[in-house]
This record gives sequence, C-alpha cells and structure tokens, in this order.
Amino acid sequence: MTPLYLAGPAVEPVGVPEMRAFLRLEHEDEDALVGALLRAARLVIEATTRLVVLEQSWRIALAHVPEDGVVRLPLAPILAVAEVRAYDANGTASVVSAADWRLERRADPARIVLAGAALEAADGVEIDLTAGFGASAADAPAPLVQAIRLLAAHWFENRGDGPPPTERASLPLDVAALIAPFRRLRMG
Repeated sequence: MTPLYLAGPAVEPVGVPEMRAFLRLEHEDEDALVGALLRAARLVIEATTRLVVLEQSWRIALAHVPEDGVVRLPLAPILAVAEVRAYDANGTASVVSAADWRLERRADPARIVLAGAALEAADGVEIDLTAGFGASAADAPAPLVQAIRLLAAHWFENRGDGPPPTERASLPLDVAALIAPFRRLRMG
C-alpha cells in the first residue's frame, strides 16, 4: 500500500507572523526560513504521531485487493473518502459504487471494507481521501500546534551547529512530551 500525497493544507497550523512574534523577531528578513521550518516541523510531527494535522488530500494505491477486502488506512483522522476506483486486468479504472465499500472511521486504524465488484479488481484499487483534524488552524489540537511551534523554534536557534548531546537522535524533550498522547504506535 502506497499513500500518495495529492494536496497539502491551505494554511499551516502556525503562521509566519505568529511564529515571528514567538521568536521575538522584529523584522521580516527571515520569513522564508521561518515558513520552511514551520512546514518541516509539521511534517515531522505528522510522521512521528502518524496523524495528519490539517486537511490534506491523499491517494491510497494497492496493487492487489486484500483477500478479506479490508484496507487498513495508514492515515488518521479520516475526514472523507472522495472516490474508490478498481482496475481491471487491462489497467482500466472504474469508479466503485458506494454500495460496494464502507468507511469504518472508529476502527483503529480506520479502514475501508470492500465488497461486491471491488473485491474482483484484477489490478488493484485506488482510494482518494481527505485526512486531518480540519481545514483551519483552529481545528488542530493545541498540543500538536505547540509542538510544531517549539520544534520550529528549536531548529531556528540551532541552525546546524549540532544538537545538544542529550538530543542527538530524538525530538527535544518538551516536543516529545507534547506529542506523546497523540502517538499512534504500530503493532507487529
């Protein structure tokens, strides 16, 4: 299963002007750097927690339909499924009727259960979906927003000089503590 990133959030959970104030910067000279650090911090927090902070569009591609018809989704939380497509032996896609699949949001991980014609897709399926806590910065959980802010600030203050000895291969302790309740661990 390969998740393919289609479109990112319209905004970041922390804006550049807000971050500039947090860093106590009085000028706009480093706004491009601050923006890049904020985006990178969001991506690291998303990768570490396995949660999508703000609304994003993704495509899940499977070369083969699972025997049990259950597609466990690697992203969370799922906001909506836009479309499910099945591919025949010639590689031709057809949209799967909503009657032949259902989204189970409450499962952990969330999953799509395929039925009917979707189970007979000879060349796999694609699922287009939207994941995230919502579309605006206000929808993002406050601890994850603060973790993004602190991680971006940490990187701003430590620009390649080398991490402190206690933080060599990990997140700063305050960031790790903020995201700990949100981490979705893999079993098996």
